[in-house]
Amino acid sequence: MKKVIAVNTRILVSDKLEGIGNFTAEIFKRLVKWNPDYEFHFIFNYPFHTDFIFGTNVKTHIIQPPARHPILVKIWYDFSLKRVLKKINPDIFVSPDAITSLTTDIKTLIVMHDIGFAHRPQDLPNSWAKFYNKYSKKFAEKSTRVATVSEYSKKDIEETYSINPEKIDVVFNGVKDVFHPAEPEEIKKLTNNKEYFFYIGSLHPRKNVVNLLKGFNQFKNINNTNNVELVIGGDFLFQSNEIKSVLKELKHKDQIILTGRLTDKEVNTWLSGAIALTYIPYFEGFGIPLLEAMKCKTPILTSNVTSLPEVCSDAAIYANPESIDDIANGMNILYGDDTIRRELIEKGQKRLKDFSWDKSAKLLWESIQKTIHS
Repeated sequence: MKKVIAVNTRILVSDKLEGIGNFTAEIFKRLVKWNPDYEFHFIFNYPFHTDFIFGTNVKTHIIQPPARHPILVKIWYDFSLKRVLKKINPDIFVSPDAITSLTTDIKTLIVMHDIGFAHRPQDLPNSWAKFYNKYSKKFAEKSTRVATVSEYSKKDIEETYSINPEKIDVVFNGVKDVFHPAEPEEIKKLTNNKEYFFYIGSLHPRKNVVNLLKGFNQFKNINNTNNVELVIGGDFLFQSNEIKSVLKELKHKDQIILTGRLTDKEVNTWLSGAIALTYIPYFEGFGIPLLEAMKCKTPILTSNVTSLPEVCSDAAIYANPESIDDIANGMNILYGDDTIRRELIEKGQKRLKDFSWDKSAKLLWESIQKTIHS
């Protein structure tokens, strides 16, 4: 008799995949292909793109309500999802967005990418901060097993929620095959061969874009004769007024470019031509852009906190995300020292060998099997 795996795929939204969505898509496209004897049930709450149906062994369900508010999310998981799981009767329910039903007895594996909201609730809209801080510990306790994306996050979940570490599996993120050093002609066409630092990610409070802007402005004050720009790739999310306000006041605001949302191909080209990736969040469970930069052979300036030193090891320059001086100094080092840049690129190629979506999929499959057989 076929084993049945139900998967929460409500985060698979076409053209809007962020970190969790990419994790889900990249891993399950592999697991579906590698395990044709298993039946996968993908559970959506919106009409889905057929690109997300990774094989003939995938069955689909769309259940209501379309849940984007915490109250509707709770209804979706505890009532709508519970009914569908009862009908499917899977061997396991996998939830890559760390939320699960508290009313089902199905064996459950959640992927809790990080618990930044427990430490920095101010970075989320109030309703979501309250939701996560009220229920996330309950989700972890209710689940048969918990997966997370770094040793840092595993330790954080263990200590913050008093979860037995034997119940937590580490499944690192990977990096898409689309990322590679772009051809010089391609870089020139998009960037006009300008010199620039590059940030990619959502414009979200915990990503620390405000201090990145201030750090760049200070770097320009030190190096006021150069034409270096800061290119910011990503969408504004909530609480974006501070970013917009700071941007208006900066002396060097004319050398800060906001691109809006970029395709993977555009990110690849911008990354390939950059002096460095400048990715300096306050809190991160992993940080996929770090691996994307390594794939493009681009040096990295990142934060010296949370999971980021674990991911980069010796393949980055580190800065205190609270310190504008530190950020500016890191930029200055990377701008002025080609030897350091070459060393970081070489170290990044070595570090990359530890990460791939194939490895991630194998690790999650091990966690799935542990859950089924627990």
